[in-house]
Amino acid sequence: MRKVFIAIILCSLGFTQMHSQTMSRDEMIFLTSKWEGERFEDGRPKVDESILERMKSVTIEEAWGVLRGEGYHNVFEGGWKPIHDDVPVVGRALTAQYMPLRPDVDDQIKARGEKDGRIGSPNSWPIDMLTQGDVYVADGYGKIVDGTLIGDNLGNSIYAKSGNGVVFDASSRDLEGLSDIEGFNAFVRDWHPSYLTGSMLSGLNVPIRIGAATVLPGDVVLAKREGVVFIPAHLAEKVVTTSEVVRLRDMFGITRLKEGKYTPGQIDTRWTDEIEKDFSQWLRDHIDELPVPAAEIQKLLENRTW
Repeated sequence: MRKVFIAIILCSLGFTQMHSQTMSRDEMIFLTSKWEGERFEDGRPKVDESILERMKSVTIEEAWGVLRGEGYHNVFEGGWKPIHDDVPVVGRALTAQYMPLRPDVDDQIKARGEKDGRIGSPNSWPIDMLTQGDVYVADGYGKIVDGTLIGDNLGNSIYAKSGNGVVFDASSRDLEGLSDIEGFNAFVRDWHPSYLTGSMLSGLNVPIRIGAATVLPGDVVLAKREGVVFIPAHLAEKVVTTSEVVRLRDMFGITRLKEGKYTPGQIDTRWTDEIEKDFSQWLRDHIDELPVPAAEIQKLLENRTW
């Protein structure tokens, strides 16, 4: 009984992740079983590039609202110090977990990594795994001083491999150098000139905690000025399509209000059948001018009953 209790405690502290370092493909599929699309070789959900591209236009509020409606309440985290306020980070999460250094465990992790053919310091291992469209997401337990997970050298490598940025519950260094990487952004807790010391990589491509949010490998990261939303892969398309419908309806409503065709009271309530029919015709008339792919608008029209 005592052994079982100890095993449960170690599991809650993340030691099972240290033992396995990465999840097996079967475990990855088990934890992300609602995803029915393409997967990476290790089982991580591979949300399509077209969804990621469309996700860039989704607001934090829209994504949060859809996920909240689906019962996902722990998907948002704020309080970041990004490099740029106007450069969103959108992509598939590749996760890493860091913990305070314990030499005996760290030695074992490094020895196994060397045996498995990993190169360099463990904090470079997640970067070696990145592919285009990935976002490196790391739980660095909020460490600032000596918790700098990357500088400009690793930042350049990350962007070359992923074409994307990072989200770290930790700090980074070399703000000036990282700022020079066009298209790159880093959402971190703070900036500090120190080097990474006193930490060890305890989990790679495993479930992690980022503040109030639980993040799984393959989640779609949506990071903007307001904060970061972590979207389960199986809900990514729903978030995008819902956002696009809201955007189109808002554009139509504002247009008709400016024209004086409807009153605010008519637009800011449930639309009548007449307005809904007018909206459908407006979509047809402007299908090639709207900020939503024409093919998606056509799908929307086909699903309407007007």
